[in-house]
Amino acid sequence: MARRILPVLALAFAAPVALALAARFEVRDLFAAVAAQDELLSGCGDVPEAVALAGELRDRALRIERYMQALDARKAEIATAEASLRERLIELRSQQDGVRSRREGATAAIRDDIERLIAVYDQMKPAEAAAILANLPPDFAAEILMRVQPATGARIIAAVEPAQAALLTAQMGARSVRNR
Repeated sequence: MARRILPVLALAFAAPVALALAARFEVRDLFAAVAAQDELLSGCGDVPEAVALAGELRDRALRIERYMQALDARKAEIATAEASLRERLIELRSQQDGVRSRREGATAAIRDDIERLIAVYDQMKPAEAAAILANLPPDFAAEILMRVQPATGARIIAAVEPAQAALLTAQMGARSVRNR
């Protein structure tokens, strides 16, 4: 008979908890009744074990309540930090877009300047262009020669002295190998 009573008692104690969880009550609502010591001790005030148990339950309920408050405060801190991080991320993305557009604008401007420079060398007489290119750094002169019209580049190289022409040709070949 005693063995049949234990499962019944377990169900009697577990059923309210299961109902509370099914109804989506807050955990602190389950312990609210425990916090009221007067209700727990009604009719049992003269039993020291009951008073001690009620005190222990009250202390546990208070600790749980403080823990739940700390969790709520932590959740609020996390939500605030998350919102701050989202705002910062949006700000950084907009700055990144601005930097990217400025970089693209600068690259386009440089490209336009180079195209104008190439057009100038295309229009120059080969001897004049050769005299100027001979005084430029070899890598820069090779870059210009790579971009001018092939016929114009050939006439310019032909007008440069042979040692300088060999150096420019080697630079042009090195540039081609690097770009692969």
